[in-house]
Amino acid sequence: MKSSDTRIRWSVGELAARFDLETHVLRHWEDKGLLLPDRDPAGRRVYGEDDAYRVATILASKASGMSLEEVRGLLDASTEGRREALEAHLVELDRRQAEVERSRLLTRHALECEAHDITACPGFRAHVADIVEGTTRGLPLAVGHDHPTRRGDRTSPS
Repeated sequence: MKSSDTRIRWSVGELAARFDLETHVLRHWEDKGLLLPDRDPAGRRVYGEDDAYRVATILASKASGMSLEEVRGLLDASTEGRREALEAHLVELDRRQAEVERSRLLTRHALECEAHDITACPGFRAHVADIVEGTTRGLPLAVGHDHPTRRGDRTSPS
């Protein structure tokens, strides 16, 4: 390598270690067409900065729930239906975010509620009534539902 060549270069082991991955993961992603590393004169894989960004993109995309096939569509701008697939993924992320918000609110309610059986608490039941009824699954809940058994509220039911 010439001294004027300041490009970053990693072996498969070095790049894998950088992302706390096993080397076979990078090889698998190469087999799937997600990575296309250069080869040195001996035929060994040589990864550059662009490859590191692709690995980071793959990891972030997988963490968001994308399959490797969906990641390939994300990375390949010429993939037919790319925009539609990404829009569908956004819808799925919104749905999952609503589920997480529901779980967060249920957990907060359970922490503040003094009911012995949380599922018998009217306030808690209000949070999951749509699931029981089979409607509006996964929609976020209203925050701040008051009920008489919440800690700090010692009033009797009206």
